[in-house]
Amino acid sequence: MDRRTFLQTAAAAVVPLTAVTASYGLFEAHWLQVVRIRRSLPQLPPSFHGVKIAFLADLHHGPFTSLEYVRAVVRTTLALQPDLIVLGGDYALKEARYIGPCFQVLAALEAPLGVYGVLGNHDYWHGLAETRAGFAAAKITELTNRGVWLTRGGYRLRLAGVDDLWMGRVDVAAAIGDATARDVCLLISHNPDVVETLRDERVGLVLSGHTHGGQVVFPTGYAPFVPSRYGAKYRHGWVQGPVAPVYVTRGLGCSGVPVRYGSRPELTLLTLESEAVTPTSIS
Repeated sequence: MDRRTFLQTAAAAVVPLTAVTASYGLFEAHWLQVVRIRRSLPQLPPSFHGVKIAFLADLHHGPFTSLEYVRAVVRTTLALQPDLIVLGGDYALKEARYIGPCFQVLAALEAPLGVYGVLGNHDYWHGLAETRAGFAAAKITELTNRGVWLTRGGYRLRLAGVDDLWMGRVDVAAAIGDATARDVCLLISHNPDVVETLRDERVGLVLSGHTHGGQVVFPTGYAPFVPSRYGAKYRHGWVQGPVAPVYVTRGLGCSGVPVRYGSRPELTLLTLESEAVTPTSIS
């Protein structure tokens, strides 16, 4: 085969290969995965042993993520029967008009210990007032530098949330409130970079999103864009910070480009375990 023939053949092969690659990326963007994780927390009251937390982050309803997909996420979440539902920020993309409809769907979420959420950077960029109105209309408690006490079997757990690191003002102390060193505190932060500056040892665990797991990850594991000051460290999964561990979800939607490669959308189901109780299997 001469050089000219080779180049013509290679060029002809690029078109279908590109189409297949793009089609797969669009498919993976909506190939929802339920990721079940568990964590043992020191001092977790026995009454909270086995509590299931559904963590949903980065929905980004908009031109890339349909309302029907958001409905599917809600249906899947409810089918898991979590005890607590936590939303990790970034509810819409591009325009404020997507915010209200997204929260109308999220209003169907319910759990025995409640539904709570924090703000992300896109919520500031695309409509902070509309996002807060969406929280109120959907009866979802916004945790911006504040926390609540969850009670179960006569014991308590602090659920706290902080403002977005890029666009807001993070106040961990205000979120933790009057929790003592004997209490267990679960902190929600849209951006996992917060963990690097966290020094309050009352925080036992952090849940974050924001990085989309890289969204586009090559087979080598390299992700060309991870929106973090610390590179790939907080791309996805369990990471130990200076004080507390953080779990970083891959999130549910897309931003930048409407595709995912090697980073399926993730609905996280976390089961808490008490060190004082013999572990049981996740139901």
